[in-house]
Amino acid sequence: MEKGKLLVDSSFIQASEWSGIDTADAFAIDDTNLFHKLGLQTFINLSTNFYTRVYNDEEEWFRSIFANSKKEEAIQNQYEFFVERMGGPALYSEREVACCGLNKSPVEERDIHNKDRQIDNTKKLPEVHRHDQPLVFN
Repeated sequence: MEKGKLLVDSSFIQASEWSGIDTADAFAIDDTNLFHKLGLQTFINLSTNFYTRVYNDEEEWFRSIFANSKKEEAIQNQYEFFVERMGGPALYSEREVACCGLNKSPVEERDIHNKDRQIDNTKKLPEVHRHDQPLVFN
């Protein structure tokens, strides 16, 4: 098993425990390749419809949460993640790895610092090399 996948899988196991959903039921999604059944456009449509509602929500307090983000990027992040999780190509991971270069902004550096502390202070996370974590936590 890949180290990055191990972290993702352990997160799913923890979510299963917290939600009360049996682990086998939580991983039933892995028994079917939904990407091949539904196709890329379905995931693009799903994410576009979702974020269109989010960015047009009637509640100002809710819309304000997304005020500093671009709708197109949110759509892309979500559909690429869904495609990858549902059995399609690794669009999200490959783009995230590609964008994680050496020149990080102060905000990105602080974000990584806090994520490292989060990992250090979270029990039951498997031992993983730091260079593998951006695949899961960034």
